[in-house]
Amino acid sequence: MVKKHCKVAETSIRLSQIIASGRLSDPRCRRIAEEILHLVEDISWARGGAEHPPAIENLAALLAAPENDDACRDTGALVRDAIEQHREVFLSHIETGNCASGECFKLAPSPCQMACPAGLDIPSYVTLIALGREAEAIQIIREDNPFPWVCGLVCTHPCEFVCVRGKIDRPVAIKDLKAYAAERAMSRQGYPAPAPLPTNGRKVCVIGAGPAGMTAAYYLALRGYRVTIIEALPVVGGMMMVGIPRYRLPREVIDREGAMISDLGVELRLNTRLGRDTSIEQLRREGFETFLIAIGAHGAYKLMIPGEDQYPQVHGAVDLLRRTALGDRQKPGRRVAVIGGGNVAIDAARSCIRLGCDKVTVVYRRTRAEMPADPEEVRQAEEEGVSFLFLTVPVEIRGADGRITALHCLRAQLGEADPSGRRRPIPIEGSDHYLDVDAVIPAIGQVIDGDGLTTVSDLKWSKRGTLMTNTVTTETSAPGMFAAGDVVSGPATVIEAIGGGKRAAEAIDRYLQGIPQPRMPPVPTRHRRLDCLEVAAFTKMTLDRPRIPLLGSDRRRITFQQVELGLTERQARDEALRCLRCDICRRCGLCVQICHDKMKIDALQIGYFDFPHPAPTDFRVTAERCIACGACATNCPNDAMQIRERAGYRELSLCGTLLNRLELETCERCGKVLGPSRYHDFIALRTRGIGAARGDAGLCLECARAAAAERHVDSKPAPPIR
Repeated sequence: MVKKHCKVAETSIRLSQIIASGRLSDPRCRRIAEEILHLVEDISWARGGAEHPPAIENLAALLAAPENDDACRDTGALVRDAIEQHREVFLSHIETGNCASGECFKLAPSPCQMACPAGLDIPSYVTLIALGREAEAIQIIREDNPFPWVCGLVCTHPCEFVCVRGKIDRPVAIKDLKAYAAERAMSRQGYPAPAPLPTNGRKVCVIGAGPAGMTAAYYLALRGYRVTIIEALPVVGGMMMVGIPRYRLPREVIDREGAMISDLGVELRLNTRLGRDTSIEQLRREGFETFLIAIGAHGAYKLMIPGEDQYPQVHGAVDLLRRTALGDRQKPGRRVAVIGGGNVAIDAARSCIRLGCDKVTVVYRRTRAEMPADPEEVRQAEEEGVSFLFLTVPVEIRGADGRITALHCLRAQLGEADPSGRRRPIPIEGSDHYLDVDAVIPAIGQVIDGDGLTTVSDLKWSKRGTLMTNTVTTETSAPGMFAAGDVVSGPATVIEAIGGGKRAAEAIDRYLQGIPQPRMPPVPTRHRRLDCLEVAAFTKMTLDRPRIPLLGSDRRRITFQQVELGLTERQARDEALRCLRCDICRRCGLCVQICHDKMKIDALQIGYFDFPHPAPTDFRVTAERCIACGACATNCPNDAMQIRERAGYRELSLCGTLLNRLELETCERCGKVLGPSRYHDFIALRTRGIGAARGDAGLCLECARAAAAERHVDSKPAPPIR
């Protein structure tokens, strides 16, 4: 993997090297270069503003003046080229408060925020949840995601896969905390819609009311645009509404958060299909200047086996979930086989249980370890009575008199890995067997239904049937048309669609204002740096991730009632305290190095700092060995490690976790604070034999000198009597 280098940090380093080398012999040029370095460091250390880049350019022009020597001109050209060629990087540092590469210490983003497709400021809202300020946490989330409650229930939480806490024990339950905060804020009416800017009169049409389209409409409406959403379904939400079962995502949640987008003035045209009820040309005549294509993957791949098209008891998983969501609760059969191993297959199987099917079997051609479905969803499906048949390949659907009677299958074994890295299933000849079923539900993948877009000739489609766009700006090949969500990525997750919708809104706003589009992907914005919460090392180490309580399995089998019951207030507060605040500590390991190599104390057992080879971590060990010298805090580049004196004690903390607390000694004469006794013992041991031992260890330096002078006077012989 190629490491990304930050041009801001690179410019700072090169300037420092030039100044230190002495190449700038002209004092005036050297002074200007030092001023430029200070400005660049301001940007790198979160102190920069919009006026910094122009100031740097002006100073660079002074260095590059023709009357200066070669070294000055070369330095000026270096700085000028850095600003001109990488202006977006400098501005991104200033505007977002983040450095995507992590080389600028103060702006190093947390791994969870970088992994989130929508770029949520996770450490900040988790900290607010720990403080009991759920409404403020929701406000932070909605700066980047208008569906906090939805994502709190169904997000695939990529943030948790990179959570640093997982290197110690288990990742922080970020998704569940989001759901808790949203439900809490909504129930307490602490979920107000932000006020949009005054309308600018410009019209934008969004095709598709799924998560991508609704997200784009939300952010465009906040900026004053008149947004209209065209939706073929009779409800808003897209695949959130008709693709995710109610036991995972209650309809009321989508309705509540969707209504807040409508309240911003967004017009909804439901039951309106592009190509059937309206067209791009007709919409242009209505005054729409730009279009966002955000249709979902509502089609399905076929099994391509004999009998698939002969029997009405073959139901596509997406079709089954859609009909069920829209109120058709008829069971597809008594004995059902669901073909596939993804989340859609599990959703279809669990829905069949709730619809009253006697036996539901998931047939998958690989092993359980290769299933792409969420392991928690698989576990819950088994609790509800779903059976699983692995290493099984369907080859034919059999029936008689227009009804399915059996599914003909072959057993399989895993062979060599395919180009994606997954081992290919190979059917075993002669292993034929038959499943006694009367309904088959294929769930092997989804496709885009782009029939309504065929009249737009300028659009370019990929071989996978997805729209080709600029990955940074979401622009399609057709002027004034953008695209986001499944129509671009293929079947993906809700949070990925939300991230795409947010990027599309930014791109459309730039397009309509005539602002040049960015050339680099957006960097997640850290809107603030909240103070760390104080927590004892023992508490930090012993708090465990809570297990989410579930609805009873008997109740789950007969109702679409929500299965996961959510965190209690106490569980949520404790879970939020487990956060390591990686937005502040970038795990550079300098504190450990100083303590181990320089001070020779080795009091910091923080093994998760070494990501390739994480070692055990125990914050409690520090109190056993630490002398509270403060060397680690003094050398910490990001103020994560801090040492302070309070109420007669010296305290050492890492992002709020109290690592050590030693009582301070004071001067026996004047009362001045000297430091902890353990630190004095360390100094005495290190200086043993250097000077004569003295008996004034309990005195400050000034009082010790005074005492020494007094002893010197007392030791002089008395003058002779004359």
